[in-house]
Amino acid sequence: MTTAGISCNRIRKSFDRTEAVSELSIEFQSGQTTALVGPSGCGKSTVLRMIAGLETPDMGHIAIGHETPKQVARRGGLAMAFQDASLLPWRTLRSNIALGAELARKPVDRVDDLINLVGLDGFAEHRPAELSGGMRQRAAIARSLISEPEVLLLDEPFGAVDAITRRRLNQELPPLWRERQTTTLLVTHSVEEAVLLSDRVIVLSSRPARILADIQVDINRDCTFSPVTSPDVRAFVTQVLTALEEDE
Repeated sequence: MTTAGISCNRIRKSFDRTEAVSELSIEFQSGQTTALVGPSGCGKSTVLRMIAGLETPDMGHIAIGHETPKQVARRGGLAMAFQDASLLPWRTLRSNIALGAELARKPVDRVDDLINLVGLDGFAEHRPAELSGGMRQRAAIARSLISEPEVLLLDEPFGAVDAITRRRLNQELPPLWRERQTTTLLVTHSVEEAVLLSDRVIVLSSRPARILADIQVDINRDCTFSPVTSPDVRAFVTQVLTALEEDE
């Protein structure tokens, strides 16, 4: 699959008199997973929403490859998943996942494969009310992946589930978009999650957002022991935390 990089050139966004993002310039490399971390209200989600085409910058320019975000979204090349799984309660799990392909005007022929991949085999005909929070979040990720997007935007996708489920989802779901070399952006408040899931971590300052640190994460994700205990992981977590503390 051909993926595209993302270019944000001096983007700026205000809401009423509150400046959320101030002339931010950043490049996201094709096929990489990049995490955005920073204090609450610093503009992380606003950046993500501008890249998704859900918000328009007051100034500056965003390009995905040679297209605008709205052009990419219109042809089904962009998908987004939020903290709230937002599954339609009257649809079955299978039908909710298929909706991702339907909205992108792409073939609905991989639903059962994705259901198996996210560990929901046997629940295809269940409705959201019959599923746990973790299961609903798996379904939401599957829905975002079924259209095989070039760009995947994740806004606290695991924030609403318990710690044990969150850690399991952290381990099981990222390989799905890594294998497809999807350009992925992740907003998270968890520094550990950012390091474990990403090739790169961007640390943002308090509002209005500016870049405090740009950290390339080089860890062994194929190790047989828990990566959380890895000295390399702990070192990168400390590096991110140090950058965040410098903003206080």
